[in-house]
Amino acid sequence: MDESERQTASREAAKGGLVGALRWGFYGAVLGAAGYAFSPVYRNLTVQFKIYLQMSSMILGGWVEADERLREYEARVRKQRRIARVAALRRQEDDLG
Repeated sequence: MDESERQTASREAAKGGLVGALRWGFYGAVLGAAGYAFSPVYRNLTVQFKIYLQMSSMILGGWVEADERLREYEARVRKQRRIARVAALRRQEDDLG
C-alpha cells in the first residue's frame, strides 16, 4: 500500500465518520425528543447525562460508518488489483500465444 492509497483510505474513513456521526446524532436527537415528550424518567435526567447520551450515539455512529466505509474501500481496491492482475496475465498469454 503506497502513500496515496493510505491518504485515500484515511479520507474515506473520515468521511464515513462524519456522515455516521451526523446520521446517528440525528437519530439520537429524535429519540431524545421522544424521550423528553413521553418519559418522565428521561425528563428528570441531568443535562450532562443527556449530553452524554447524545455524544455516545454520535461516537458510535461515527465509528460504525467509518469502519463500513473503510471496508468498502478495501474491497474496491482488492477488486481493482485483481482485475489488473487478470488483465496482465491475459496480455502475457496473448504475447506468448
